[in-house]
Amino acid sequence: MVGAFVVVKRIAFIAGCISHSILGGMGLCLLLQRTYGIEWLTPMLGAFASAIGSALLLGWIHLNYRQREDAVIAAIWSIGMGVGVVCISLTPGTNVDLLNFLFGNILWIEPKDLWLLLGLDGVVLGTVLIYYRKFVALCFDEEQALLQGVAVRRLYFLLLTLVAVSVVLLIQIVGTILVLALLTIPATLAALATKRLHTLMIAATLICALANWVGLQASYHLNWPPGATIALVTAAAYLIALPCKKKFQIGSNLSK
Repeated sequence: MVGAFVVVKRIAFIAGCISHSILGGMGLCLLLQRTYGIEWLTPMLGAFASAIGSALLLGWIHLNYRQREDAVIAAIWSIGMGVGVVCISLTPGTNVDLLNFLFGNILWIEPKDLWLLLGLDGVVLGTVLIYYRKFVALCFDEEQALLQGVAVRRLYFLLLTLVAVSVVLLIQIVGTILVLALLTIPATLAALATKRLHTLMIAATLICALANWVGLQASYHLNWPPGATIALVTAAAYLIALPCKKKFQIGSNLSK
């Protein structure tokens, strides 16, 4: 659902920046946890803090410094990854947990993680349902939404916060490096078949679920990493669908 907004609003680069910058928060929390014995500073907590923090910072930059937006996004992207790599190198002991966050491992999820994911899913779903019309106005015509009295700035920050939460939801499946694949490609695939946003969301959700199922089946039989396999299946589906869509359009024009 959030991926549909990301695709329509064309903020995939911002979403990618958020997904990579959270490595810094995860690495820092793991370093403090292992070095000083602060058990409650888990990598997941660091992921939430850095994801929401970078989302709000990027939103502020987008609204106030449009001309320099790309350069600042690249800087935040690099800083997040750099801090994460440095913290990982300084962390004593093995770093299997962070590797799972980086590359994803759906088999690593525990029952408590499922409850957390379910709760976050409920928050995202409820927020989208409440603000759906305003999000549509924001994504398709920001100036018109402003004229209609919509609090565009606050709504934009809320949308980026939803993107941040969605990124955290996805990192346990495909990892921070591949999270952009599940966030944007299913919605992009759905956009090839429909232009209605609510239909696009439903189609993207079904495509995402199917890609996860096919990816898990393939990873089991091929003995490949689940996260990477799911991302490959999703990307391959888009590369196959794109020329088919073009061929269908050419055939329709010839028949007319």
